[in-house]
Amino acid sequence: MSKLGKVLAIVCVVGAIPALALAAAGSSTLPGTWHKLPVAPFPAPRTSVSVWTGKQLIVFGSEFTASNKWVDRAESYVPARNAWTTLSPPSSSRYSPGYQAVWTGKEVLAFGAFHSMAYNPARKTWRTLRYAVPGGITVWTGREAIGWGGGCCGDAFASGAAYNPTTDSYRQLSRSPLAPSQRPVGAWNGHELLLFVSGYDPEGKPWPARFARGAAYNPAKNTWRRLAPLPNTGLRFASSAVWDGREVLVPAVGAGARLTYAYSPATNKWRLLAPLPSGRVGSTAVWTGTRLVLWGGSGASGLVTLRDGVAYNPHTNRWASVPAAPLRARSNPAVAWTGHELIVWGGVMGTPGGTRLAPRFPRDGAAFRPITR
Repeated sequence: MSKLGKVLAIVCVVGAIPALALAAAGSSTLPGTWHKLPVAPFPAPRTSVSVWTGKQLIVFGSEFTASNKWVDRAESYVPARNAWTTLSPPSSSRYSPGYQAVWTGKEVLAFGAFHSMAYNPARKTWRTLRYAVPGGITVWTGREAIGWGGGCCGDAFASGAAYNPTTDSYRQLSRSPLAPSQRPVGAWNGHELLLFVSGYDPEGKPWPARFARGAAYNPAKNTWRRLAPLPNTGLRFASSAVWDGREVLVPAVGAGARLTYAYSPATNKWRLLAPLPSGRVGSTAVWTGTRLVLWGGSGASGLVTLRDGVAYNPHTNRWASVPAAPLRARSNPAVAWTGHELIVWGGVMGTPGGTRLAPRFPRDGAAFRPITR
């Protein structure tokens, strides 16, 4: 564990929130420095996938070239060398929207609605996967990639599947008690996949009460158990969650995207944490080993794209601001924690007037290294 702090979980029952939880919302600035990354060989804007392997950030997708053609691209950034490398791309033009990707320790597994593939960095080889797993949420358990939920437009799914790359085998998960969800949130805790859904269908209508809003899946037993639902979410549900070693932390919940909750599987109870200094819609959450970092997204109105972040310390129940990156604001950048630095790269930028009718796909990025004490 790094010197940034140790995790201390304080469990209390939602509905009897102590005043301390709200009083501890003071925000400071996380000390550290930014440095810009070298410009990447090319952007990968169309259905791009970014995965941190523990040593390098691997990016692949398709680029729309000046000759009006989509060209497959792949590249990697290695922080130890502060350098990008062009990789051989997969020999396929079957990219599909909405890839979900995981790192197995040996391969990048990328699952799409119409095409799935795996990349081995050591061999620098690609292979096509026979099937996909559902793309609402995808996690790596140490043995399998498990996917659950997903859907498009007016559809939402409540099914799941698992893929074992060692045996190249797939299996269906047992039936879930959860309400269907296009975008569930949750985390793998080492034994179970903990999942939470909003309980509303894609049109904003509530699912019947008989469907669970929270459930845990045990792959060893292929069984589900119901969990306490995430409280006070309404129609604006969380966009991401992390496991901190003892609890699932779910930030940016509620109408103003400012509430943060922690769920303990040991007690099956939620507790309210210090509120965010400001609302963050569609932000990306990563766990550094000592802090929850929430990067980017937009303000509570959903109109202004942010280029900074906030960091939550479970030991003090306080948020600190992460200084703005030396980059222009953009949406959906790749965000990764390397063990030492927070990497922010790429994304989508509109025109200077703020319209998104003419998006641009930057090749720049930056890394923030916190100062440890």
